[in-house]
Parts: sequence; structure tokens; C-alpha cells
Amino acid sequence: MDDIGPILKRWKYTTDDLNVRIIEGEDGGSKLQMRLDLGILQMELDGRPDGKRPARQESYLDYYIAKSEKSPDESFILTPTECLKLQQESIQYYHRYLALMKLEDFERVARDTRRNLRVFDFVEKYSDSVEIVWTFQQYRPYVIMMYTRAVASMQINNSEFEQALVQIDEGIVDIEKFYKNYPDHATPEKFELDYLKQWAEEIQEMKPLSPVEKLNKELEKAIEREDYEHAAILRDELNLLLNGKL
Repeated sequence: MDDIGPILKRWKYTTDDLNVRIIEGEDGGSKLQMRLDLGILQMELDGRPDGKRPARQESYLDYYIAKSEKSPDESFILTPTECLKLQQESIQYYHRYLALMKLEDFERVARDTRRNLRVFDFVEKYSDSVEIVWTFQQYRPYVIMMYTRAVASMQINNSEFEQALVQIDEGIVDIEKFYKNYPDHATPEKFELDYLKQWAEEIQEMKPLSPVEKLNKELEKAIEREDYEHAAILRDELNLLLNGKL
């Protein structure tokens, strides 16, 4: 009765793609599923991915934040066991935002990545173990990249190309700051930085040109082909446009 074999047969696993889908649960709500080689992960779209409410809070993060705020004289310290619970919980959110990115649910991806970044900050502030702090911080560049992708993708969908480029630049700065703070862990391969920089170049190519940019481009082409008469006309138009007379 509990054999999930028939479900797995109907939903074939492919190794060259992320296999995710939205289904309707028995409670009538939407569920997010990720097909793995040996089974299926099923997650709630909102709240904690497994649907649980530890200590009647939405997550362990919320519970420990509340606990820290009640601690006198800022004496709150996360124990290794509490850090482990936060780590296991963050992995759940990782699986969910990975699946949501595939489905292009960028708003929820931004929410979950922003949430995991809060976990990193919280552990850094309240754990007295350098080793434990690093077990979280090592993933910061990747999560920043995913958060940046989600927010910038929403902006691109709204044709807000300049805002998207600003968002990507902020992500690049944040990742570079991370490597400055952890120089001993810096490696020659910085995939997240390379990805964001290349993506910014692609967006520059795809964004519509402003009237000034169009005239500048036409002017460059006219000069290249030595059509100086047309270049002079374009230069006059450009000056008028810049002075607000066109």
C-alpha cells in the first residue's frame, strides 16, 4: 500500500535535467516535488518545506531568533546541536529554492535564499565555534548568486534591465567582500563571480538601447565607414538630444 514504485515508473528520472513539478496534495494545496534517482522529495511551497512547525514557530531559525531576543545581557549562544538543526533545516530550503528556480518562481527563490543568508548571519553572530560558522559561510557565495539571479530575473521580466544590472553588480560586490573576509578559503575558481559577470554582459547585449545609445552606436558606425557627413548630422542630433531639445 505504501509502495511508491508505480509513481516512480510514471515519472521517469532523467540525469541531464532537474526533474521538478507542482502537484495537488490530498489536503487540496499545491505541493512541490523533486524527482531523485531513488525517489521523490515533496515540499510545501510556503513555510518550512516539510510543513513542520518546531516549537510552534515557522522554523528553527524563527524559534532561535525569538530565544536570543529573550536572553538577558545578550548571553545567548547557539549550541552545536542547535546549529545542526539550523543546518538541516537550511538544506530543506536549499532543495526548495533549487526546484523553484527551475520552475522560474523567482519570488519564492528570492524569499528562500534571503532566508538562508539570514541563517548564515545568525550563526556567525551567536556561535562561538569558528569551524561551525564556516560550515555555513562556505555556501554564502552560491546563495548570494542564486538570490541575485532570482531578483534580477524578476526585473528582466519587467523589462527593468538597468535595475537588473545594478542588482547583479551588488551581488558581485557582496561575493567579493566575502572572499576578502575569508582570504584563507579563497580559491582560484570563483564560479559564482564568473557567472554573474558573464550574465551582466549578456544583459547589456539584450537590453533595448536608449535614444542616446542608439545615436552613439550609429555615430560610431558612420565614423568607421568614414561617412563624415552623416556622422556630423548624427553628432548634431546627439547634442540636441543631450540638451533636451529633441
